[in-house]
Amino acid sequence: MTDATLDPDPPSTDRLYFRQLLAGRDFAADDQIARQMVNFVYLLGDRSTGEAVVIDPAYGVDELLGILGADGMTCVGALATHYHPDHVGGDMMGWGIEGITRLLELVTVPIHVQRAEAPWVSRSTGVGEEDLVTHDGGDVIDVGGIPVTLLHTPGHTPGSQCFLVDGRLVAGDTLFLDGCGRTDLPGGDPEALYESLTTRLARVPDDTVLFPGHLYSPEPSATMGHTRSHNYVFRLRTPEQWMTMFGR
Repeated sequence: MTDATLDPDPPSTDRLYFRQLLAGRDFAADDQIARQMVNFVYLLGDRSTGEAVVIDPAYGVDELLGILGADGMTCVGALATHYHPDHVGGDMMGWGIEGITRLLELVTVPIHVQRAEAPWVSRSTGVGEEDLVTHDGGDVIDVGGIPVTLLHTPGHTPGSQCFLVDGRLVAGDTLFLDGCGRTDLPGGDPEALYESLTTRLARVPDDTVLFPGHLYSPEPSATMGHTRSHNYVFRLRTPEQWMTMFGR
């Protein structure tokens, strides 16, 4: 067995509550867009306090809260990796995705975003910036007694961020097991993404398990070491090689 097929839940403290859910399969099964987009949503919390946050709650928000409730957990916030509607809600090609707008109709909780992403999230979802809690790279959010470190990884969008918690990296669309996020959408910056992958994420240990924002590979997770060895984006050794492939 290779490290690409390891148990998707790496060793952790008994306090950590962590679930990886595939939209369109594990919830929102009747949502056509969810099935097409194959987004992952993550539930993360502290079992001892019953507090949890939802990462990128775009689809099936009522169902997600129901899953938390069935697990004995209460939603105390949401974390957004970036502003795109398939992660936080909004209009996508004429289809409305409920996202954080629906979440705030159901519960009054903070929506944690990277500072540079706040206006983009507000425009995408219609949620006022006053409803968003902004952060800088390196900030730590405590969910109960579970610390979550926020890593600012611009490139896919200006304020894309990843979340590091107990040997796991929830990466949104910054990095997949195969490939990385696009840079040709509004706010994308190929040079910034190269720097994020090769510098900002370089300090993430090889044994950390990568949990991406989409199921774009046969496996739902893999170690960073395996990803660095097998993902073609890490074979581009210079900025010039990178820009040849990803530059506009």
